[in-house]
Order: sequence, then structure tokens, then C-alpha cells
Amino acid sequence: MTLIEKLRESAAFITSKTGPEKIDLAIVLGSGLGDLADSLEKSVIVDYHDIPHFPVSTVPGHKGRLVCGYLEGRRILCMQGRFHFYEGWSMQECVYPIQTFRVMGIEKLFLTNAAGCVNKDWNAGDLMLIDDHIKLDADSPLRGQNPDELGPRFFDMTEAWNPEAKDVAIAAAREAGITLRKGVYMYFGGPQFETPAEVRMARTLGADAAGMSTVPEAIAASQMGMKTLGISCLTNMAAGILAQKLSHEEVLETGEKVKGSFITLVRKIVKTWK
Repeated sequence: MTLIEKLRESAAFITSKTGPEKIDLAIVLGSGLGDLADSLEKSVIVDYHDIPHFPVSTVPGHKGRLVCGYLEGRRILCMQGRFHFYEGWSMQECVYPIQTFRVMGIEKLFLTNAAGCVNKDWNAGDLMLIDDHIKLDADSPLRGQNPDELGPRFFDMTEAWNPEAKDVAIAAAREAGITLRKGVYMYFGGPQFETPAEVRMARTLGADAAGMSTVPEAIAASQMGMKTLGISCLTNMAAGILAQKLSHEEVLETGEKVKGSFITLVRKIVKTWK
């Protein structure tokens, strides 16, 4: 079975559960941020393990299911948990859901994550709009044969993070009175946190945050012409900035503390991103 055949089978199964109505937006909810999906109206839940060809989340804070429903009058599809390279999935498997969403006809993608703060002038708990990204890892989610149905083999990444969507997010944050930083996200494979030297390198290269997800998804979305927006919850100061060790528990704890402002911001973005 080809990749396109698998994607169509996955898309058809999801649609059979959620219904044929148009979905305005897909949102990937990162570590500790999955509760937003629980507030959807008229929600339908589809577990990953029921979807043909889907991987299954293994990380704490990732429930491993799709939730489709209404938020601020818009019909959206939420991923409660994503797939990471460090879990053992290939880059291609990590972006399989994003490709499935595009086959379903979804044109807008909202990526969220928990990330380490590299910018010394910011603080843990800040929210950051992803303005651009850096990926030094040679692997790519698009390595191998390229199905023409998904997009061109070679494509531009200048606007991988959609300019109009970024304007919407900035305006939404301003209206809500929420501080929204704007910066560059640097991808690391994980699962280990970055070393102090790697954090210094990231800062030297112009990164403001470091994390283990999101970028492969943005690459796949860009190939398929999806309009992509990204926001990071900076759950901890990156290694070497403070005299303390990092832990995943800290990531989840900080995510819990800022969940209210994050959900408020996401709601406003969903309402105004047409």
C-alpha cells in the first residue's frame, strides 16, 4: 500500500467518525496543553489506536486522541498528543497526521508546544509566537519518494509560518492583554534536554527557544500549502541559564500554570483567523 493510499484510508476513517462537515482548522496541542480539546462543543473523540496506520503517543501529558468539535463557532480538529522522533517514530511517521489532515481538506494548521527558553531576557511561562525556525538535523520528514499528490519535491520555506496568521495572533494577544513574545524556535531531536553548550550555540545562531517537536510538522505542512501558525509555551529556562537541573515535571507544572492564558489566546485566534 502506498503512502497516499494509507493517508486516504486514515482520512476516510476519521471522517466517518467526525462527519463530512468542513473543518476550519487543525490544532496540535503540546505537552500539558491538551485540556483545550475538552472544552469543545458537540465533540467527537477518535483514539489514535483506532485509526488505520496512525502511530500512538507514549509521552506523559499526551492523551493520544483526536477531538473534533466547535470552538468559538469554528469547527476544529484537535490532536491531544503528537508523535516525536525520540519516541522511535521516523520523521515520516511524525508528520503522518498532518498529511492526513490535508488529505481531509484541512487548510489551516495551528501548532503548539512546550519549549525551553533560550532568550535570557524572557521568562519561564512566557508564550512565544514562532516567527521562524532552525533545524540542523539532516533527517527530513520528506526524505524518500515524493508523492506528487502531497506537493512538489522542492519547495520554498520563506513563509513556512504564515504571515497573516502571525498578524492575527499578535492582534489577538493584544486584545486579550496577553504578552506574546515573537522569536525563532530551534529543533533538537531529544529526548535528552539540550546541554548548556548547545543552548549557547542556539542563542548564537539567533534562536529564542529550543524544543523537540513542531518543525517536522511545519515542513510537511509547508510542502502541502497549509497555512501554519505556531506558539510555544516557554515552560523552563534552557540548560545553563539558571543554576538548576531540568525535568519534564517542570515542563508540565509550568504548562499547567499558564494554561488559562494560553486557552484564552487560542480561543481568540480561532475566532479571528479566517
